[in-house]
Amino acid sequence: MKLKGGCVHHDNGLLGSAAFDRAEERKIQLLKQNGFNAVRTSHNPMSESFMSACDRLGMLVIDEAFDQWKIKKNPEDYHLYFNEWSARDIRSLVLRDRNHPSVIMWSIGNEIRERISDNGLKIAEDLKKEILKHDNTRPVTAGVNKYWDKDRRNMLSLEKAFRHLDVAGYNYMWRFYEEDHAKYPERIMYSSESVANEASQNWDKVEKLPYVIGDFIWTAIDYLGESGLGNSIEVDPEENVHQFMGWPWFNGWCGDIDLLGVKKAQSYYRDILWHNRKISMAVETPIPEGKIRKVSFWGWPEESLSWTFPGMENKMMKVNVYTRASKVRLYLNDSLVGEKETNELYKASFRVPYQAGKLTAVEVNENGKGDSVILETTGEPVALRLTADKTKMKAHGQDLSYVLIELVDKKGNIISHNDRKIQISHKGTGKIIGSGNASPTDMASFGSLQPMLFKGRAMVIVRSGYEPGEMKLTVSAGGVQPATIALKTK
Repeated sequence: MKLKGGCVHHDNGLLGSAAFDRAEERKIQLLKQNGFNAVRTSHNPMSESFMSACDRLGMLVIDEAFDQWKIKKNPEDYHLYFNEWSARDIRSLVLRDRNHPSVIMWSIGNEIRERISDNGLKIAEDLKKEILKHDNTRPVTAGVNKYWDKDRRNMLSLEKAFRHLDVAGYNYMWRFYEEDHAKYPERIMYSSESVANEASQNWDKVEKLPYVIGDFIWTAIDYLGESGLGNSIEVDPEENVHQFMGWPWFNGWCGDIDLLGVKKAQSYYRDILWHNRKISMAVETPIPEGKIRKVSFWGWPEESLSWTFPGMENKMMKVNVYTRASKVRLYLNDSLVGEKETNELYKASFRVPYQAGKLTAVEVNENGKGDSVILETTGEPVALRLTADKTKMKAHGQDLSYVLIELVDKKGNIISHNDRKIQISHKGTGKIIGSGNASPTDMASFGSLQPMLFKGRAMVIVRSGYEPGEMKLTVSAGGVQPATIALKTK
């Protein structure tokens, strides 16, 4: 089995760090629905609810203990407690989780500062010995990244970092698999962290090389913190863009799945790589005059899963089609735009003058036409649509219902280009414990009852009460029909 993996943080989006059983279960359900079969807990133990959900739903886990050892990454991090607590903490982790069938590896660290030193070698040995006292049925691993000399000119050997690992985790180092295999033919490897813009290179290696067992994207789901790590923004040509972004950025924005649980454009590309979808298509959003788009290493070009760009008539748009087919044909309103070969990234790009209507991409293979995908211009917004992941909750005060809010046209298509403020009200049992959207820069409170839509969507999270009953949830916005949904507690 190849590991179709994602790194995941501990937070639950609009709920912050609260680890409700239902929130943790939903996280695993979302990952499975989007093709993942493995997670790496980054970079700390997860909640017991998370681990139980992985067991129950069938998600493989790399159980990770530390993000630092004795050398700090930040002034107040775990290095202050490592000497006194590391042995006890990793013992507690193994004793707590060793009977979880989902756990396939123990990870002793991520991008550890002292990884190639003699001191780091001894720490790795000690941590592994501590694990083996309590569980000798699973391999030990770690996420290891490059180590440069002080002038950042030469990469130093990572042999010491890998010496005590049973399985070697490579962070952003897919280019070194074959070279290292020649030196260490018995080494089992995997990509413990990778980025979306190198997804095909990573997965091609996993499929081609039997000693590379998987790939873990950074990250599977957007998370709070590392603000703007995955930024894709329009700037002046001479302007520099930093790794992290300042206020009002607040989430990483590098996930395949956003804070609401909705697939982002890069996830549709990953579907192609993982053979879960034959063809996908996205349109790069227009860049303002005089600006250029800069995409961070962890980012993805600003793509829209829409063919609705009012005011852009006859202006050239870049359309990206992703497929494993050798060629693609693109049609606009049933007229052929062109045919192109896909490149080594399973991608074909077209320049298309924007006209409202229907954009269709079709695979071309040796047997003729294959699968197709359509993007169609939406109409005017007319209503809000509410969709609850569950309309019946248990009356124990811990159950949750996630209600997705979407702005739609008369055909039910989502209006992704026309955001507005909404008003949320409710009557009955239970309470609202979170609301908001997936934007990485919207600093409105997650407790607000007047959030903005982002790309046509927002969400309300309702918590059940302790008594049976019903809640009527109503959402309204200017210029469109409001929507109401009933949620029952039994």
